Amino acid sequence: MTMNTPMLVTFCVYIFGMILIGLIAYLRTKNFDDYILGGRSLGSVVTALSAGASDMSGWLLMGLPGAIFISGISESWIAIGLTIGAYLNWKLVAGRLRVHTEANHNALTLPDYFTHRFEDSSKLLRIISALVILVFFTIYCASGIVAGARLFESTFGLSYGTALWAGAAATIIYTFIGGFLAVSWTDTVQATLMIFALILTPVIVIIAVGGVSSSMLVIAAKDPQYNDLFKGMDWVAILSLLGWGLGYFGQPHILARFMAADSHRTIRQARRISMTWMVLCLAGTIAVGYFGIAWFANNPGQAGNVSQNGERVFIELAKLLFNPWIAGVLLSAILAAVMSTLSCQLLVSSSAITEDLYKAFLRQGAGQKELVWVGRLMVLLVALIAIAIAANPENRVLGLVSYAWAGFGAAFGPVILISVMWSRMTRNGALAGMLVGAVTVLVWKQYAWLNLYEIIPGFIFASLAIMVVSLLGRKPSPAVEQRFTQAEAEFKTI
Repeated sequence: MTMNTPMLVTFCVYIFGMILIGLIAYLRTKNFDDYILGGRSLGSVVTALSAGASDMSGWLLMGLPGAIFISGISESWIAIGLTIGAYLNWKLVAGRLRVHTEANHNALTLPDYFTHRFEDSSKLLRIISALVILVFFTIYCASGIVAGARLFESTFGLSYGTALWAGAAATIIYTFIGGFLAVSWTDTVQATLMIFALILTPVIVIIAVGGVSSSMLVIAAKDPQYNDLFKGMDWVAILSLLGWGLGYFGQPHILARFMAADSHRTIRQARRISMTWMVLCLAGTIAVGYFGIAWFANNPGQAGNVSQNGERVFIELAKLLFNPWIAGVLLSAILAAVMSTLSCQLLVSSSAITEDLYKAFLRQGAGQKELVWVGRLMVLLVALIAIAIAANPENRVLGLVSYAWAGFGAAFGPVILISVMWSRMTRNGALAGMLVGAVTVLVWKQYAWLNLYEIIPGFIFASLAIMVVSLLGRKPSPAVEQRFTQAEAEFKTI
């Protein structure tokens, strides 16, 4: 395949634009707080769109449309679960976490928050939570790199190995240079690009097939079960897909956006913006996969690539239905989805190593400049490991994401949710919840009992462990309870 010049130009302009934002953010980064949390200065729009973009990775434009294209509308249960989970996360956790992290020694990372919230002098919570972040985020980063590689492979005819490095390079550069501010600002641009692509593409696909009713007739003629919301679904399958929503409570790259808001008062407006963006994006991605069935049914001669890999449905529709310049913009939306999430994950992983392992145990007196540069080097290290994991061309984006999502959701979700809502929670309760959640996901994944998504038993068992161990142990110290009470009072002030 020859290089498509308009698409290549569009991609290059987009990538250089992101790197330019990284350079601007570099000039604004004065210390380690700026590098990993932006000095807690994000307004409602940036908080909302950055949280959304960091959440919706390559699976939004590849994994989920591919699942819908292959199986039909029944795969949309995952979107329903995610919408409910995201709303509850904004409603129950976002504002509270913002005030609780500040009340607990201005914690910059989740391990730092756990350490101070529960007065963990042993630092076990810090070590275990940092290791959980590194293990599951490295897998998560690999999913983003796979999605980027698929994009460059399909668009420019590169080999998978070359596409792997091409897709990851720009993200690594601007994250390395600009840190949290670069990631948040680029997320805002990327979120705008993603919603544009996910509204325009299905509209043009529907028009090309002859309208909604014509599309649905074509789909029904191909296989009536494509229109069945319950196709191949029993209660376990539906519960598993809805269970994805539980993952939101424990995703460090999303929670970091809440922690970085300029105030908990910003959260309410940010919630409205973010949820509107999310609903429109999910509706668009379902429509791409669903109406893509009709278009390729009418054009079977063009279906070769999507028949081999359903995750390419958005890519192929953009290339086939649009002027190359417009197609380049639309395909940049996939790169935006990949880069926005990957950059957040690299930064959170870097901060876990730098703040929670390097500074906490190796160099407690490290200066701000030293920490920033260690953080940058850790971005490179984690990226290289993720690239090594992603090197297998048989990897599927949604499969890698589901494992990492479950790991964070079960290990951190109950701990975060209960820690900001229950003053009686103890350090041993948090430790038990984290370990039980992580181990349950790892074991359940291997044995696939009941074919139930591992996040559900992991979340339930971790929550029970937190409550039982906390109630059986000694009550938290008066200082811990006082900080909790003050944070809760701050949260309730408007």
